[in-house]
Parts: sequence; structure tokens; C-alpha cells
Amino acid sequence: MTDDFESRLESAIERGQRRGEHSASEAMQKKLSEEELRGMHTSFRLSLSERIEQTIQKVADHFPGFRQESLFGEIGWGAACYRDDLRIESGKRTNLYSRLELVIRPYSDLRVLDLKGKGTVMNREMFSRSHYAPVEDVDIDHFEKLIDAWAIEYAEQYAAKNRV
Repeated sequence: MTDDFESRLESAIERGQRRGEHSASEAMQKKLSEEELRGMHTSFRLSLSERIEQTIQKVADHFPGFRQESLFGEIGWGAACYRDDLRIESGKRTNLYSRLELVIRPYSDLRVLDLKGKGTVMNREMFSRSHYAPVEDVDIDHFEKLIDAWAIEYAEQYAAKNRV
């Protein structure tokens, strides 16, 4: 009985080791390579930066005086709209700056898709946020909804402050 137990024990250990090796090789095959992740990030960035530009343009179109600019480079890819107003009250001059900026940050070793939004209305920062997800888990619809929601929130806050 001891010999039988020993042989069954050794067989079980060998099977377990083979199963472990097989699982590890499957996991390695499933894990995306760095190049694939970078390609996915680029694809998402292109799609979302186009969405950002369209959304920013729509916001700018609803408020005369806003200028739009495309953003790209170290800060990311996206767009911004801004205006600089001059108010004179009781002989005092005041500059009021408003800006909405949305960008997709560049790919990094964190392997995430990162959306950054910043809104300033009449010299007051209204929000500064970031949303990110691992590149392999990105839900593009969720990012598009965030872009729309942040732009709508900014437009509402600007309209309330500016009394347009």
C-alpha cells in the first residue's frame, strides 16, 4: 500500500507540474505584447481625439467668442476651446479667462488609456479630472460618454456664470 501511495503521489505531482507549465504558457500567449498594447492605445487615441475635437467644436459654436485649438505632443492629443474677456466695471479693468481642455495622454509604461479634462470658467477652475483604464480593458463607449458628459457639464457651468 505504501508503494502504491508513493507512485500515485509522484504521478499527481508530475501532472500538477505539467498543468502548471501549460497554464503558464497559455497566460503568456494571452498577455498582449508591448507592441500590441501600444498599437491599441494609438487606435483608441485617434478615435477619441477625433471625438474630443468634434465635442469641443460644438461647445465653442454655442458660445460666441470661443476659439478652438488642437492639442498634441507631450501633454497628449485632443482639443481645447478658450476665450479671454475684458470687463470694465466702475472704471476697473478685469480679465476673465475661460477654457475647456480634453486630452488623451501619451502611452506610458503604465499601459493605460488616460483621459484628462480641465475646465476653467471666468478665472475659476471648475474641474480637473482624469479617467483611465488598462489598455486591454478599455470600453471605448464609456470614454466617449465621459467626453460628452464633461463637455456638457462645462457648458452648463459656463452658461450659468456668463448668463448667456
